[in-house]
Amino acid sequence: MKILIVGGTGTIGKKIVEAFKTKHEVIIAGRNSGDINVDLTDKTSIIKMYEELKEVDACICTAGTGFYGDYYAMTEEDLMIGIKGKMLGQMNLVLIGKKYISKEGSFTLTSGIAAEHPAKNGTAVATINGAINSFVLASAQELKNDIKINVVSPGLVEDSFERYGDFFPGYNLAPMKKIVNAYILSVEGAINGKILKVFS
Repeated sequence: MKILIVGGTGTIGKKIVEAFKTKHEVIIAGRNSGDINVDLTDKTSIIKMYEELKEVDACICTAGTGFYGDYYAMTEEDLMIGIKGKMLGQMNLVLIGKKYISKEGSFTLTSGIAAEHPAKNGTAVATINGAINSFVLASAQELKNDIKINVVSPGLVEDSFERYGDFFPGYNLAPMKKIVNAYILSVEGAINGKILKVFS
């Protein structure tokens, strides 16, 4: 398969690349790194990326983040950081990409544990993750040509503990191997319209 991995140089992305490249052709996309450039906040950039690739069998996205900060100080501008990048960016990968994905191909998006278990000061991220989950559930009913769509919802990734651990006190760590397996299941398995939760 020809697999596009958006965010393939990030914490989760690079592990997914390692897992898939032994059996498949992997193309890494990123804002400033990878085989091809894409800015998820710019739909023109997403169109350009797909036009260069012509067709892919699977698109995985692990890119995107959101605002963590005091609820009472949070503004619309803070919310838009994650809405434009992680939320709309992933949605546009599907909405634009549906005509570039091969028959029986797949999309795999990424949300996170905050959709169900919001961390303190994480309202923006919780909202975005919940929206992505709902988008995937609904899109699975709409996509044609036997195209699948799933979302991986990781918990606090063990490899990210030093960076994000303070935001999630008391959360169990999610093993990277289990997270990578969820992406493999989404791409190589037969499941469709699933939220693949890997919380511990």
